[in-house]
Order: sequence, then structure tokens, then C-alpha cells
Amino acid sequence: MEVTLHIPDDVAKRLSVGGSDISRRAVEALALQGYRERTLTLFQVSEMLGFSRVETEDFLGQHQVPLSEISEADLDREAALFEAAVRRPR
Repeated sequence: MEVTLHIPDDVAKRLSVGGSDISRRAVEALALQGYRERTLTLFQVSEMLGFSRVETEDFLGQHQVPLSEISEADLDREAALFEAAVRRPR
């Protein structure tokens, strides 16, 4: 799904200081907030950001977002999703 954001030019300039990609920053912010609210799973965050499980955990840690406590069944389901994603042809 594509989402279009309309941001005033002066705000966009401030957000892109140092050459940062505003679109990427927006996706990362959505992923972080979704995970904080437990709307998104670790796997969904990794899919949004194109990260491996380890990269996703590192990303969350860099933003002081603790890993959610999940049940053993949910952990098994997440592990299976990551495993299937790794095996998927790119």
C-alpha cells in the first residue's frame, strides 16, 4: 500500500537535513509506533523495514523500544514466519 503525506516545504527541509530520506523516516516512525502499541508484530516490523529479525531487534533497541513479551505459541508463530521469509525467493 502506498500512502501520500503532505508536509509543508519548510518542515520537509528540516526533516531532510543531512540528506535523510523523509519517506524512510515516516515508515520507520510508523513501524516503531505500531510495535510500541502492539499493533504490529516483530515480523511485521521487519517486513515493513526490509530487515532480518536481528536487524529489527537492533533497530528497536536503538530507539529504546523493548521487545514485547510474547507467549511461547506466539514466539513459535513468529519464528515460523521469519523462517518462511528467509526461504522465500527474492
